[in-house]
Amino acid sequence: MRSTAMKQGLEKAPHRSLFKALGLTDWELEKPIIGIVNSHNEIVPGHMHLDQIASAVKSGIQLAGGVPLEFPTIGVCDGIAMNHEGMKYSLASREIIADSIEIMAKGHPFDALVFIPNCDKIVPGMLMAAARLDIPSIFVSGGPMMAGNFKGKKISLSNMFEMVGSVKANKMTEEELAEAENVACPGCGSCSGMFTANSMNCLTEALGMALPGNGTVLAVEAARIRLAKETGRKVMELLEKDIRPSQIMTREGFMNALIADMALGCSTNTALHLPAISHEAGIELDFNIFDEISKKTPQLCKLAPAGGHHMEDLGAAGGIQAVLAELTKLNLLNLDVMTTTGKTVGENIKDAIVLDYDVIRPVNNPYSVDGGIAILWGSLAPDGAVVKKGAVAEKMLVHKGPARVFNSEEETVEAILGGNIKSGDVIIVRYEGPKGGPGMREMLTPTSAVAGMGLDETVALITDGRFSGATRGASIGHVSPEAAEGGPIGLIEEGDIISIDIPNRKLDIMVSDEELEKRRNKWQKPEPKVKTGYLARYQRLVSSASSGAIIK
Repeated sequence: MRSTAMKQGLEKAPHRSLFKALGLTDWELEKPIIGIVNSHNEIVPGHMHLDQIASAVKSGIQLAGGVPLEFPTIGVCDGIAMNHEGMKYSLASREIIADSIEIMAKGHPFDALVFIPNCDKIVPGMLMAAARLDIPSIFVSGGPMMAGNFKGKKISLSNMFEMVGSVKANKMTEEELAEAENVACPGCGSCSGMFTANSMNCLTEALGMALPGNGTVLAVEAARIRLAKETGRKVMELLEKDIRPSQIMTREGFMNALIADMALGCSTNTALHLPAISHEAGIELDFNIFDEISKKTPQLCKLAPAGGHHMEDLGAAGGIQAVLAELTKLNLLNLDVMTTTGKTVGENIKDAIVLDYDVIRPVNNPYSVDGGIAILWGSLAPDGAVVKKGAVAEKMLVHKGPARVFNSEEETVEAILGGNIKSGDVIIVRYEGPKGGPGMREMLTPTSAVAGMGLDETVALITDGRFSGATRGASIGHVSPEAAEGGPIGLIEEGDIISIDIPNRKLDIMVSDEELEKRRNKWQKPEPKVKTGYLARYQRLVSSASSGAIIK
């Protein structure tokens, strides 16, 4: 046991005295010590109930003969952090989460770890730490939120952002907005669509690092508590068999997760997080691999914001295991990959079936023959850009229009809500990348304003920042190189014609190479927006979005 390094032998008497200060007994100190990484807090709705999940995990560990010891990590709610300075810290928090867990697990050598995340950056941060530490580990999230119900229609957080634009466009009253505000998020859990949190929880299950049901069992269901207890029990089995993340998070495991990503129509943020997680595992995932997987994987699901279904519907239709089982009909998956069940992917899904083919389409009748995410390249994005293709209106898959150039999210929102954006425009939001932001803010407010004002089928938005999983429309992010690094997006001028061709994976600025070179020679690197504190350090060290915005 790793924990013997801190509790066994004559020279560890001082250490044991500290454990006894915690109330531990001699017979408990003879058992494996299991760390529980809990991101519970009282500011994030997805995390407010994680104390209950941790309690259930502890029960499972104790019943299986282990001693659970819990420690915390931070968590930012992207919805609450949206459209103000707080969003600069969201992506940047991922590295702090991974580093803080490494510190705790190295400072106190646990025998195994149970990770309890739920939202956005917390899930990938924890997966990065699990890959880095490579001791027996398992995940159980807090589960998705129920969908809201507004005038008989299911809604979620993304609808609230869009309704702001609807009020500005006089399509909805402020009284109706207030009514929706009271029902959109009915309780605890990660917001109810296929946004980033639920995308990452589903992919954690597809990757094999969580038990079946992790991505879709609702936060309010008793089944979530049972899943947490079983997770606590299962970590003891992983410890006994010495099954480690490196045996699960293999290249084949990541390919399975990418295939599930494309079939589910997940958030574009997975193009940031999966490469960062795989980097910790010593495996390279770049935009080329994303595109290769996208081209051969059909999109089987369209959950909010791309469609009318929510996480509760996906769970009722059979969940992630049913999606994986459907994909086996095309022989896309590697079924021999080990998982935290102690069984292979193939063994896990042998009895899984799709219960509702309206929610999970059959492979012979998909929403599209290729995946929900597309990677675009061209003179505007030499190193690539990312779009949630499955959430783009068909008429916007190919588009040309004049650039409307803004150097910050705030300028963009003011122009949209002020009625200064016209049908056909291509909104450019730059200097919002990992370095330029810094922190690569999500652009949910401008994209939702566009949608709420009824422009999402005629206006595109392109940024070196990123988008919430709640974004829909022709929203192209992660443009690399970013403006702050001298990328072409920083050279665009008002009125330049931008060409978007998603089916052919192209994104171009219709300006000659000679003209771009002239502009490049005049371009000056901007002063950093932040000069002190964590963001200043992050800005100096963070890499391009095309490589996962990892710290080098």
